[in-house]
Amino acid sequence: MSIDPVLVKSTFASVESHGTEVTAWFYRHLFEHHPDVRPLFAEHMDEQQDRLFAALGTLVSQLEDTDALVGSLTALGRRHAAYGALPEHFPAVGASLIATLRHFAGDTWSPEAEAAWAAVYGIVADTMGRALAEAGTSGADV
Repeated sequence: MSIDPVLVKSTFASVESHGTEVTAWFYRHLFEHHPDVRPLFAEHMDEQQDRLFAALGTLVSQLEDTDALVGSLTALGRRHAAYGALPEHFPAVGASLIATLRHFAGDTWSPEAEAAWAAVYGIVADTMGRALAEAGTSGADV
């Protein structure tokens, strides 16, 4: 499926109103289902939750600006290389992201929304994964 920016933006708008509750739920889900990634993160997650929320907003706002989106994701991937993230972590993060969006999106969530977000996350994982490889390391703060 291709990315449907209107659908992605509308589902994000319904999720965005929940603020950092979204990112707190995301990290609880991630660590519960994939405890092996927990050591990649600081003990206190407030700042990380804020960064994730900002990154999601940037992602959504840049969906229709390919150059900006690729630039942002490449920079994010390079930063994550320093944290010890591995390409193998991306599926876990993607599953937790989709679960989080589904949880908070309410009536705006649909099979089409899930497919659109999966397509977006595929681009995120591919672009950041290439940046990890280019950084010459295996990882980051996913």
